[in-house]
Amino acid sequence: MAAPEPTATPEERSHTHTISLYVSNKPGVLVRVALVFARRAYNIESLVVSPAAQGDFSRMTITCTGSPATLGQILKQLAKLVDVVHAIDHTGGAAYETEIALVKMRSRLDERTQILQIAEHYSAKVVDYGADSLVLRVKGSSDKLDAFIELLRPYGLQELVRSGKILMARGLQAT
Repeated sequence: MAAPEPTATPEERSHTHTISLYVSNKPGVLVRVALVFARRAYNIESLVVSPAAQGDFSRMTITCTGSPATLGQILKQLAKLVDVVHAIDHTGGAAYETEIALVKMRSRLDERTQILQIAEHYSAKVVDYGADSLVLRVKGSSDKLDAFIELLRPYGLQELVRSGKILMARGLQAT
């Protein structure tokens, strides 16, 4: 396993990247893609796979953190895989990104008003209302979800499930 380049600054090692892959919809493709990241010691933070408009293909959206130099090598290696049609790093590009989170809260009656006010401010929806708990669904940018979750932590965050980022390039540019 390769370590980060010794000349890389902490800032270079901590860039977050969003990569879109257009791949054949076959067994084993996900494993081969994940191995490319693992061989370079690059951590995948979120991974979303779904069918593409054409049934024989899938779209992968991968969020990862690491140095741009290593990512360039990863993109080249991904493009060489037989089942990968194209691999694009959308970091800093013109793309629409969104994510969904489900947040389960322990909620005493005396705190519900405050929790519901935070939820309303972030356009979150209550999807389960129990005697001593709430489940909220929120959607938006990763930064929005991070801020929402941090505001709720003091009230008794019990469980958290996030979908991972999905992305589509704006205009007619390929995703």
